[in-house]
Amino acid sequence: MKSNKLILLASMAVLLACNGNKNDKVEAATNQKVDTVVSQVVTLNAEQLKSANLSFGLAQTKAMHKILKVNGLIDVPPSNIVSISIPMGGYLKKTSLIPGMLVKKGNLLAVMEDPIYIELQQDYLTSKSKLTYLEADYIRQRDLNATKAVSDKIFQLAKSDFESQKYLVKSLSEKLKLLGIDPLLLNENNISRAINFNSPINGYITKVNVNIGKYVNPTDVLFEIIDPSDLHLRLIVFENDATNLKVGNKVSFYINNNINQKYLATVAVITPNINEERTTDVHCHLVNENVHLYPGTFANAEIELNNAKVNALPEESVVKWQNKPFVFVKMDASNFKMVPIEIGVSNNGFVEIKTDLGKQEVVLTNAYTLLMQLKNNPS
Repeated sequence: MKSNKLILLASMAVLLACNGNKNDKVEAATNQKVDTVVSQVVTLNAEQLKSANLSFGLAQTKAMHKILKVNGLIDVPPSNIVSISIPMGGYLKKTSLIPGMLVKKGNLLAVMEDPIYIELQQDYLTSKSKLTYLEADYIRQRDLNATKAVSDKIFQLAKSDFESQKYLVKSLSEKLKLLGIDPLLLNENNISRAINFNSPINGYITKVNVNIGKYVNPTDVLFEIIDPSDLHLRLIVFENDATNLKVGNKVSFYINNNINQKYLATVAVITPNINEERTTDVHCHLVNENVHLYPGTFANAEIELNNAKVNALPEESVVKWQNKPFVFVKMDASNFKMVPIEIGVSNNGFVEIKTDLGKQEVVLTNAYTLLMQLKNNPS
């Protein structure tokens, strides 16, 4: 009984070994066929040539550029963004601003009021009046000192008081100017508890952070105004790509709500610093500055990194087989050989050919017809 089992096991082992050898041979034959396919020549008869409608040509020298795809935002320079705050605290008495409103330079933004404004105007007028007295006293003491009618000490004291008062009047004058009050026009008849704040630029209100009756500190931002007349494109580029950029590189971009509308720009400033996210900012000037875009809009951009002269063929002349690129070279009127190539960048329907094809004519159109013929009739 045991001997029968041993004979049975030995027979099964022999069968498995034979099947394994057979499978190995089949796989080797398949691999050999694949290798043969990529090196075969396609032969077409007259009727097949007519229906294939092939065209031929040589690789052309073209100016090709590598494309870097990045994202960014429509932005404005810091000089076109103004945050409105007040140099002295106060209560908001009046404003009619809402986000999105257009304001012109000099338009009224807000009216503020506070007792401290009254005190500042009072201090200025009082100091200015005292300055008149001290100036007259200084002149008088100077003349008396010239005849030695008074001592040098009295004269120096009068001079010091006069000069100190001049400094005080000057500093109070500058404080009034910060509040928008002209010190030359201020007198006892036009002292006001309210001050007006006017827009320093033309632009759109983007932020309103206060409401009527609210007390505002000097550090608080009441409003933000953006002037969109000088738009630029701010792109975010990873550190590995930043070294390939140069000032003057051409840029084309579009925004998400209109992907068919392309805008043009050029690289103007490359920030020489990599942040914590391993990126840097690239600022680009728009070619057409009159475009209607909003600051903060997300943009998709393509940067042209170079413009080298390379050998190129139309993209449709290159076929892919097993994820590798090939072209068909014309051997004679009816025979075409599939040749492996190395490709580079693609641009405007052409692809860079790094392999030297010499003066060999290449199938430019309907190359996949030959590939299908080759796959269906391998030899």
